[in-house]
Amino acid sequence: MHSAYLVDATRTPFGRLGGVLAGVRADDLAALPIAALMARHPALDWAALDEVILGCANQSGEDNRNVARMAVLLCGLPESVPAVTVNRLCASGLEAIGQAARAIACGEAELIVAGGVESMTRAPYVMAKAGSAHARDQQIEDTTLGWRLVNSQMRASYGVDSMTQTAENLAREHGVDRDSQDAYALRSQQRAADAQRRGWLAEEITAVHAPQGRASIVVQLDEHPRSATTAAQLAALKPLLGPGTSITAGNASGLNDGAAAVLLASESALARHGLEPLARVVGMASAGVAPRLMGIGPVPAIHKLLARSGLGLSDFERIEINEAFAAQVLACTRALGLPDDAGQVNANGGAIALGHPLGASGARLAMTAAFALRRHRQRRALVSLCVGVGQGLAMALEQP
Repeated sequence: MHSAYLVDATRTPFGRLGGVLAGVRADDLAALPIAALMARHPALDWAALDEVILGCANQSGEDNRNVARMAVLLCGLPESVPAVTVNRLCASGLEAIGQAARAIACGEAELIVAGGVESMTRAPYVMAKAGSAHARDQQIEDTTLGWRLVNSQMRASYGVDSMTQTAENLAREHGVDRDSQDAYALRSQQRAADAQRRGWLAEEITAVHAPQGRASIVVQLDEHPRSATTAAQLAALKPLLGPGTSITAGNASGLNDGAAAVLLASESALARHGLEPLARVVGMASAGVAPRLMGIGPVPAIHKLLARSGLGLSDFERIEINEAFAAQVLACTRALGLPDDAGQVNANGGAIALGHPLGASGARLAMTAAFALRRHRQRRALVSLCVGVGQGLAMALEQP
């Protein structure tokens, strides 16, 4: 088996729903970080790229018809470079990197760009075709997030809990109270603000020229963080599911727009193209869980990955677990035997502060981990996400 290395990575700033990136089409958004990688490595023979693999959760609007291939053509890569779009919902960006690493490990590729994209702002409404002639019962469905066009057997067998409901289920079953969730959310905001001040987020971000009316603006910072957030403000928010529940807009991730891209290479490609590796991909593992408890998915995925790699949780100085909800992360960290305020978990803040553009988040977590390993001279990082409809995905990285 051949080793696969992360060589370089970048992402767009993450915009809020209807925010600064609202005017950027999803396919154009996907092309931006790839173009940025091309500009960073002008001497690289980009025609030698074996594949582009992008994750995308929606694929119902401007991200349809294989958005990865659209991004290849829009960013100026040669027509000869093939591309494929993959979908593991929230973990699609990490899935793309894992598939790229496996292709390199198998000797079927040497140079791949992987990543992901999501424009939740521009996700369209859809309507199914009529089930019978002259039917008048069609419904319009919003594709921004969650279930639509539901299979009745799925509803009967597993339920179709919303993402918020799955987080509330976890909070109740794992005893994660509102105060703990709000405290975690506040730490996420504070850690993200600190990472921004130190320039650590800027290392990941490529500025975007976004249309604003008849003009354009340069977007260089993530739009979602609320650095002035206080504990009192979080405590004052009403629960999304009504009295007696605990999930709020403050302790949940946002609906966001963004894209990310990572350049991966084999050892021989590193030497041939004069590239320096950021991190080596150790492995990836996935696991399934009950859909109504989808947020616990990282736990079995991490356990499976650790068993395969022969490593223990204590072997990782850095852990990135996607913050779909504070309740979900805390249920996972407690199940893994970690304290609520573990310093190695989401040390730069997470999706509660930075945002969660579904298809891009996994790639963002991987680049955050890879840059941190280099910056802090740490040995290993663990990256994981929960996945809608009940799954988890985990990847291990290490310093080369």
